[in-house]
Amino acid sequence: MPSFTPPWFLQNGLAMTLYTALVASQSWHQSLDLMPVAYRDHVFRGHGDIPIFGRWAVPDRPQGTIIATYGITGSLQDQWQLEILGRKAYQRGYGLMMFDWRAHGKTGELSPTLTSDGIYEGHDYMALATQAKALGCPPPYWFMGYSLSGQLALWGAKAAMDVPEGLVAGDIGGIVVICPSLDSNRSLRYLTNDPLGKYLERSIAQELKRLAQRLHQAHPTHFDPAAIARANSIWGFDHELVISRLGFASVEDYYAASSPLPFMADLTIPTLILYAADDPLFSPEIIPDLQSICAANPHLDLMLTDYGGHVGYYSGSAGQRQAGDSDPWWSWNRALDWVDRQMS
Repeated sequence: MPSFTPPWFLQNGLAMTLYTALVASQSWHQSLDLMPVAYRDHVFRGHGDIPIFGRWAVPDRPQGTIIATYGITGSLQDQWQLEILGRKAYQRGYGLMMFDWRAHGKTGELSPTLTSDGIYEGHDYMALATQAKALGCPPPYWFMGYSLSGQLALWGAKAAMDVPEGLVAGDIGGIVVICPSLDSNRSLRYLTNDPLGKYLERSIAQELKRLAQRLHQAHPTHFDPAAIARANSIWGFDHELVISRLGFASVEDYYAASSPLPFMADLTIPTLILYAADDPLFSPEIIPDLQSICAANPHLDLMLTDYGGHVGYYSGSAGQRQAGDSDPWWSWNRALDWVDRQMS
């Protein structure tokens, strides 16, 4: 795989993260000469019969299906990264199933079920794969995610080691995660102790509060407005709204149980991990552990880059020439190249 070379002014993790989120997110249409995908809406059933809203599409002569969702906040209505992935994958001949994960978007309107940061969402990926097959989206299935949904997809890899009814061995082709959350306790401590990270944490927490308020509007008897008012941080959101429903005594216990780093050594599903050393959201202490785990497990392909920020990976013209890309979306190009190689 080629290395990632960003423009000189984005050779800083925070700068890359902010540029991608604030600038590239508004101009991405100009960089991509691919038609939108004509999705069909569908309400799927997740683990525990939870309704999951999704969209699916199958091209002519499909060669597999990508199942993906997004990060800590948002909905299918505003996830431009998923739109880029979808257009690129569809153009290469892959079917698509994109979904609002638990408590998000239209899934949050359908059910008051809160997030579990992968504990149950990994099984949701498997349930969606089973239903994708019934709809005519062909295997193999490729679970993808970025940021927190990278954590969810890794839980999908764990769930995929047991083949459920409706699927057969080999139906799950592999997992691709970009800048996944791997150790929530270490990363949240790092983020809240960093002078600039505190502002990132505050911004995410405000989005989580808005998510909780939308859930309360949709399901007023299931959420305590006072608890939502107290949820003024990422930790506070999980403390006030999540852990008691899942049976955890503390947020720290919940984060330890839901973080995928401890079980990655045992994964047997082919998995690509794209991870930037300068990601401003995650503790640098995680990187040596990640390298050690991936080096010892032949099913894990780690592509650790010096630059990239948090789900940034925005290439300039020189980087595009070096990688042989026709657009700046380096990480999605590498992700789909890897899937193509696995298919062949």
